Amino acid sequence: MSHSPDFGQTPARAATPDSGDTTRERILAAAMEEFARHGIAGARVDRIAKIARTSKERVYAYFRGKEALYAHVAARELSVIADATQIDPSDLPSYAGRLFDYFTARPDHYRLITWGRLELADAADTEDDPTRAVITRKLDQLRQAQQAGQLNPAWDPADVLALVNQIATTWAAQPELTEAAAEHATDSTTAARRAAVVTAVEQLFPRAV
Repeated sequence: MSHSPDFGQTPARAATPDSGDTTRERILAAAMEEFARHGIAGARVDRIAKIARTSKERVYAYFRGKEALYAHVAARELSVIADATQIDPSDLPSYAGRLFDYFTARPDHYRLITWGRLELADAADTEDDPTRAVITRKLDQLRQAQQAGQLNPAWDPADVLALVNQIATTWAAQPELTEAAAEHATDSTTAARRAAVVTAVEQLFPRAV
């Protein structure tokens, strides 16, 4: 995507070291559920407060507004995704498999990130945007793999990353096709869908030997 949410935003004030930390975590958990289900525009702070067993005023004490709250939740989720699906430029098929596994197990997490792409597409990027930092780091890793002879240098690293990510999230992005595959595919199992993802990436970007 060309633009990403302002994931560099910070809470309006730091949480106090007492039970406020627990309240803040409840707010973040409730916000994760609310944003994944309703998006940013459709999310309501009063529902988040109710689920978190706190007040709207308390939510706003921690976060300046709904978009700031979404930015914090999404930034934390992206960090978790990056840690759980470490990229290995010499074995991109396995990386694609890890992405597939993560979002297959957590479709609501995929929706959370997608809402930001849709609703904050025109938001200005910031230099401290962690999304940009993660992408830059992965592109550097891919370039290093090309220099080491582990990845075909004919590909632009940006195209490699975009294609692998797109293939890996094919089924998460198209739940209607997942339903169709369950009914019409020769092998309707999740394992078959995963195997197709890994094989597609393998054919484009074979594992280094």
